[in-house]
Amino acid sequence: MKKLLLLLLLPIAFFSCADSKKSTKVSITGNQFLINDELTYKGREWEGQKIEGLLFNSRMVQGIFDDTNPETQDNFVYPDTKTWDADRNTNEFIAAMSDWKAHGLSAFTLNLQGGSPLGYGNKGWINTTFDSKGELKADYMARLERILNKADELNMVVILGYFYFGQDQFLDDEAAVINAVDNITKWILEHGYTNILVELNNESNIQYDHEILKVARVHELIKRVQDTEINGNRLLVSTSFGGGTVPSQKVADVSDFILIHGNGVKTQTKMLSFIERVKDVVKTPKPIVINEDDHFNFESDTCNFVTATKQYVSWGYFDFRMKDEGFENGFQSVPVDWAISSERKKSFFNKMKEITQE
Repeated sequence: MKKLLLLLLLPIAFFSCADSKKSTKVSITGNQFLINDELTYKGREWEGQKIEGLLFNSRMVQGIFDDTNPETQDNFVYPDTKTWDADRNTNEFIAAMSDWKAHGLSAFTLNLQGGSPLGYGNKGWINTTFDSKGELKADYMARLERILNKADELNMVVILGYFYFGQDQFLDDEAAVINAVDNITKWILEHGYTNILVELNNESNIQYDHEILKVARVHELIKRVQDTEINGNRLLVSTSFGGGTVPSQKVADVSDFILIHGNGVKTQTKMLSFIERVKDVVKTPKPIVINEDDHFNFESDTCNFVTATKQYVSWGYFDFRMKDEGFENGFQSVPVDWAISSERKKSFFNKMKEITQE
């Protein structure tokens, strides 16, 4: 009986213990990011453009992915083993992180409910760190903790999404959503992580089931996270909007930084116009970050990456496996090859290395 009681208490101990002091802290001054009180890419210029203070990133939302729906899990088997393995996915994610950093990547987006494992669309899979009441699942949290620890070791920032519109329906009600927000926020702070930027939900203007996750009310949850303080620390928070959508004034005003997406913004002219309209709603200096854009063509001076950078907007790569492409392609399609393996991945990382280092 004593052994049984100890086993029952283990998950509680896992979620309540505080870890040792972490080594990476992200902060914001005006419209610039700092890591450990030093501007990112300190002193760096590229083609006459200031680079320091930006936060180049990539959408890597499936780092802790699993599918608990047995009817859909076979969609995600590895080509070599013909089985799905959530721990293998996280192991290979962690193994690739040092190479990403070596090419100049300062941050990546992870989401507690993933993203579409096909790139776009949702078809029955269940992938969520939260149970129906908003409690944290131990297996997901164990994988998350390993990634956060490696990011801390590498002085990398994690843009951590709490909710995804293809999975929020598995939370029972608004009370469960609020409970989930409180639980994960407190867990991050109690474990001492200071390298986290919170993306409250991915594209708050798209298809959420719960009213509090929609544009009209999501600022309530942003404020709730900001108002949670443990040991003198609080988290920096924002939320994102669908491709080409300007954040609402209320969200822009309350957020610590501005998150936008470049999907659907297909030309330099449209990107410049989009960025200008976003800047119009930013009434006090804040960093503007694109953390999802599925436009490539990195050899062109008019690609979205270069265009955003020259407007002093941090840019983020979004890549998925397209029709008839092999396993090495994409960072969102499950199963994921997390290495810099495809020609498209190499093109992005080489361009980022040119901008940040060469």
